[in-house]
Amino acid sequence: MQKVSIDDLDNHPRVADVQKHAADPLSLSDMALNYYELEPGESFSGGMHTHMDQEEVFYVLEGTATFETPDGTHEVGADEVVRFAPGEYQEGRNESDDRLRALAMGAPRGMGETRAKVPCAECGADYHETTVDESGVTLTCPDCGNVVEP
Repeated sequence: MQKVSIDDLDNHPRVADVQKHAADPLSLSDMALNYYELEPGESFSGGMHTHMDQEEVFYVLEGTATFETPDGTHEVGADEVVRFAPGEYQEGRNESDDRLRALAMGAPRGMGETRAKVPCAECGADYHETTVDESGVTLTCPDCGNVVEP
């Protein structure tokens, strides 16, 4: 058994001010587990995206998350859970006036191929493949190879 306190996890703010990863401290091999605290206006990811090989589940602990999908906008409140299948586009954010606390789980652990729903300025393709590393996010059009660094 392994146990860790959320308070003891290192903070890795990328889009949200509080974003903590529990996968390494718990030695998770088959899933990702992230804790978020979103202030009003903050997002889990920073844009509409999908993971082609990973399903994502969000459990809202406190507040209300608003998820935008190609089908519309959906609210998920405290003690509610939402699942996005591989290939299903979504962006979750805090559109309320209150803090949002949530857990995000992904399986398998690796994000795999990730796509952002951002039209290509060169060829008009509907999405870009994304690469996330220490230097930030890079978007590459799979149709023409155009690279965009947001």
